[in-house]
Amino acid sequence: MSHLPALPILLPLTLGALLLVVEKRGIGLQRALGFLGVAGLAAAAVQLTLTAAEGGIGVYLLGNWEARLGIVLVADRLSALMLLTTALLAGAALLHASAGWDRKAPHFHALFQFQLAGINGAFLTGDLFNLFVFFEVLLIASYGLMLSGGFGPRLRAGVHYVAFNITASTLFLVGLGFLYGLTGALNMGELSHRVSQLAPENVAALKATAGLLVVVFCSKAAIGPLYLWLPEAYSRSPAAVAALFAIMTKVGVYAILRVNTLVFGNDAGELANMAWTWLLPAAAVTLALASLGALAARSLRGLAGYLVVASAATLFLAFGMNTAEALGAGLYYLAQSTFVAAALFLLADLVRSQRPEAGDALDRPGALGRRALLGALFAVAAVAVVGLPPLAGFIGKFAILAAVPQAQAVWLWPLILVTSLLAIVALARAGGELFWESPPPAAGTTLPLSRRGTVAVALLLGLTAAMSLGAGPMLRYTEAAGAQLLQPGVYADTIRSTAPAPRGAAHATEAQP
Repeated sequence: MSHLPALPILLPLTLGALLLVVEKRGIGLQRALGFLGVAGLAAAAVQLTLTAAEGGIGVYLLGNWEARLGIVLVADRLSALMLLTTALLAGAALLHASAGWDRKAPHFHALFQFQLAGINGAFLTGDLFNLFVFFEVLLIASYGLMLSGGFGPRLRAGVHYVAFNITASTLFLVGLGFLYGLTGALNMGELSHRVSQLAPENVAALKATAGLLVVVFCSKAAIGPLYLWLPEAYSRSPAAVAALFAIMTKVGVYAILRVNTLVFGNDAGELANMAWTWLLPAAAVTLALASLGALAARSLRGLAGYLVVASAATLFLAFGMNTAEALGAGLYYLAQSTFVAAALFLLADLVRSQRPEAGDALDRPGALGRRALLGALFAVAAVAVVGLPPLAGFIGKFAILAAVPQAQAVWLWPLILVTSLLAIVALARAGGELFWESPPPAAGTTLPLSRRGTVAVALLLGLTAAMSLGAGPMLRYTEAAGAQLLQPGVYADTIRSTAPAPRGAAHATEAQP
């Protein structure tokens, strides 16, 4: 069990390499290995979550090097929650892809595992340079997944996606160079200690460097004005890929939350919480624009893309309050919004399979088969994504509103409520166009509906329902995670105090806050 923090990275990396070797042995073996890998990830994530729930922070030293010299993995409440969310989402996305699309995409299962390794590594790493490395792993895999078999609009959107992310990665590397030059460290625990003791003449340069990193992370999280790439890129991606991409946006959200609370948090002196001064108004503008974009969306996939942007903006509004209650509410909403957005992308693919003349377009008429089943799934997803009772979206947004300080309530409450109303109108329009106005198909022309795809959508919506039923324990966990984030000294001291183990001894340690 001492090596458990490394498993969410090593397992998909190993499976990805193995899948490249066995590709010619048939799609059945690839699917079996893929599901086995996701099941292993889920089991590891559950165990890490149970351990983190006790309050410990697990530190794993790769190669048994000192944390300041080598690679360190850190598992706390936040990273464990993100790992579990990723594993559950990956299972549904893989199930949908195994309905047949994975046959059309070269190396799909290998790339899928490599992307999971990059995502999990980003959530576990305690070092900013390795955060950059894992970003690149997940991005390179995402390029292959998005562009596989693509042409026309998808190829054009994919080229924009690749160019944008390469530019952001270049700025990330430049920012890391400046940060290392100013502090002499990239380990986040060490940075937390050194930033608070920085010489006064270097504060201005570090502020500029921190601002550059915020821009990079905002580009990953799709916060305005750096969100324009996302709706088109996600809506043009294959459904299973777009569903997995729903957690990729949250990697950027996670990076800002982790770095801003740990390195530039309450103990950072002049740099304390500097990012939120800019991120709160940016998130407010992004939420408003994303809601208007949802109203103007011309397809169900495009609508889902704008709702992903809106969810990221809502998270930044919650995190910017910088209280344990608001952070906890935001983390609960993070998991719920990820599942629902992924469900909408998968549902759009099912709609396209039953509406061959018009696909999921909202401005073209076309006959739709299986209207009752698809309409019911859409109704549940719509209720969850806009935050109506009784599903988890309502609980998450209500918890966020309840955590708003009185001084900010005058503008945050109207903003969240009005944009939620706009989302209701957008989804009502989409539902009317697709499931009310679309005529049934002619007799004898019913098309088959993917059972695996339908089960994948139902699974994601079932997770949202489960979050509603277990809202009490989940909110207690996420609020504890928020409180842990607001104690950066505990996280930093745990990393800095972890010494390499003697040969043959366990490499992981835990500390109680």
